[in-house]
Amino acid sequence: MHIEILVEERSMEEALKNLLPHMLLPETTYRIISFQGKPNLLRHLPNRLRGYACWITDEYRILVLLDEDRQNCLALKQQLEAAAQQTGLSTKTSAGGARFQVLNRIVIEELEAWFLGDIDAIRRAYPRIPATLANAPKFRNPDSVAGGTWETLENTMQRFGYFKGGYAKVEAARAISIHMDPIRNRSRSFQVFRDGLIAMT
Repeated sequence: MHIEILVEERSMEEALKNLLPHMLLPETTYRIISFQGKPNLLRHLPNRLRGYACWITDEYRILVLLDEDRQNCLALKQQLEAAAQQTGLSTKTSAGGARFQVLNRIVIEELEAWFLGDIDAIRRAYPRIPATLANAPKFRNPDSVAGGTWETLENTMQRFGYFKGGYAKVEAARAISIHMDPIRNRSRSFQVFRDGLIAMT
């Protein structure tokens, strides 16, 4: 099986490069295509899906992965579903348990929620972060962190001496994701992504 993976920016690409080898069967191949932000991906998505629909075979799957970014999650998901259905491609949602070609997933609210879902991975990448952070009430449900997950992660990092000049998304994604355990992640949106990937393969 081969999976074409469409993501909105490079930090997600870097995270997936480290995560996917632990989440996919060894014989599964994939290609990650990174866009210049969510608006760019959404603008190009219909044409790209039409292109896939012209030649896609039974061995191919498509994964579309976007940040919620405090948008209406349901409306965003409907937009992704409609883009696939207009090309005749079946999605996990529309297939109703049958085989599908497209998996649409939304990160709530952004990639950093996945990192906050695995505090141990953050600590292994940045050892000055204390173990007690995992027990802090605000991090028990990383998808509901108020004030933005990347801003929260940046503030936390800076409090313990990292990223004094500002949070570097790509660098952090690369450093943290290499230590992430897909089984223990507390982010519900990560769990939904993980389970969808399993269903896809």
